[in-house]
Amino acid sequence: MNHRKRLSSRQTSDEQQHTEARQHTESAAREFGSVEELLRHDALHTPVPPAIAVRLQDSLARNPPPRPWWRRWFGSPQ
Repeated sequence: MNHRKRLSSRQTSDEQQHTEARQHTESAAREFGSVEELLRHDALHTPVPPAIAVRLQDSLARNPPPRPWWRRWFGSPQ
């Protein structure tokens, strides 16, 4: 009886390890439909270093984006 109990607990332990390894592999392997999807996923999961975030904000504040091409062509006010 004692031998069966140890064998049963060992089998359960092996099954748990196998399940955990499979879940880890499934979460690590991922396919993307396009490059844009890959880049979006990467951008969501990669934090921007604080020093770069500050430099980017300063740069955007100094250089506002240009007017859209259609406003330049049709002379619409800003």
